[in-house]
Amino acid sequence: MIDFAWLIDPVYIVTIFFFIIGMYRMSHPLTARSGIVWAGAAMLIATLATFLTANLNNIALMAIAIVIGGGFGYIAAKRVAMTGMPQMVALFNGMGGGAAAGISAVELLGTIDVTSSLAIIGGIIGAVSFAGSIIAFMKLQGWMRPRPVTFPGQQIVNTAVLVLAILSGAFIILTPAWLPLGIATYLPLFFVLSLLFGVLMTLPIGGADMPVVISMYNAFTGLAVALDGFSFATPNYAMVVAGIIVGAAGSLLTLQMAKAMNRSITNVFFGAFGATEEDGATIQGSMKPIEADDVAVMLAYADKVVVAPGYGMAVAQAQQKVKELADLLESRGVTVKFAIHPVAGRMPGHMNVLLAEAGVAYDKLFDRDEINPEFAGTDVVLVIGANDTVNPASHRQGSPLYGMPVLDVEQAKNVIVLKRGQGRGFAGIENDLFYRDNTRLLYGDAQETVAKVVTALKKL
Repeated sequence: MIDFAWLIDPVYIVTIFFFIIGMYRMSHPLTARSGIVWAGAAMLIATLATFLTANLNNIALMAIAIVIGGGFGYIAAKRVAMTGMPQMVALFNGMGGGAAAGISAVELLGTIDVTSSLAIIGGIIGAVSFAGSIIAFMKLQGWMRPRPVTFPGQQIVNTAVLVLAILSGAFIILTPAWLPLGIATYLPLFFVLSLLFGVLMTLPIGGADMPVVISMYNAFTGLAVALDGFSFATPNYAMVVAGIIVGAAGSLLTLQMAKAMNRSITNVFFGAFGATEEDGATIQGSMKPIEADDVAVMLAYADKVVVAPGYGMAVAQAQQKVKELADLLESRGVTVKFAIHPVAGRMPGHMNVLLAEAGVAYDKLFDRDEINPEFAGTDVVLVIGANDTVNPASHRQGSPLYGMPVLDVEQAKNVIVLKRGQGRGFAGIENDLFYRDNTRLLYGDAQETVAKVVTALKKL
């Protein structure tokens, strides 16, 4: 049989360039779709090249696993609604972490050598990413309460579990003679404790912080894969480079999102944000409803309208109707812009993806720093399903949101909030904006209410 093993490393190098090109193209909404194709093609080529490895065993099992895993991923991605995309990202990211932990386990079951410490580190990071991503998925899916789960002495318990997991990992390598146990005990204990730490680490994180959590666990998965790539007797450079790219990109995104909320990473992961209510705060005013016909009149005679979308727009799948409304207003000479908060929705870039899907031009999207100075000169702001990202309570000392940069929509002449009811946001904090004199609330499903506004606007 002809040996093609010499082809593997050159092919891996080519795929590394594909990964980099894909990552670069993902940095812009207009090229993001092609970036995913580039990265996916690179992964496919790298996977096929791996089958050229000399003396490869279990080829049939690997082929079956690829068919089952790839088939499940394809079907799930085709069927998932845009509202379920954050959960799917969390779940698939968890699968990546679990796979990295599995590779570490296989390596540790073999010969223990100098690279085994990398497998230990990769194993604990992968297991934490797997367990944490599953908890994030359950919170986003509504299978668990989204609010932080806390208990007395939580940080002490978490630290103790982490220390025991690290000790178990060290014992796998050192197998100290003074302990009458072997790797058959240490290895399962190591992974059980690592998984438990992932669960405990994620329980006190509230639903409002899930975009940051998903991004962080994505970085964890990348780092675990990179460490696993180094732990082989012959390093797998495709795994190393792809893992480092994912780890670096995920880490930078996590830091940017934490900065956007004016909070540290430690506060996000250990602050139990949203677990406690604000004491002594009283909100003046009342919620004032408005009808779709009246909203249409306000919009028709406005010079400038800004749309501030949030998760409610995604839930209602209202982006197409919002695009239709924007086109209609622009045909009447109204300037329309979109205000995008970096953590709006349930995952990074959630609103950008939805609006791009609806055909909204990228040059109409403005981030918080760009659009905030313009609100004072805006006639009408349409807040569609956003809550915490437009809450002026962030400017009030004592509020759990204090210090978080938000969209200052309350400075506009008129604010119309489209929401289903009078409930609070994902952070569970009352929104001052809804009680302001210049705010009116249009209740109902966002897609239906925007459709009513469009119908009324066409009659004017």
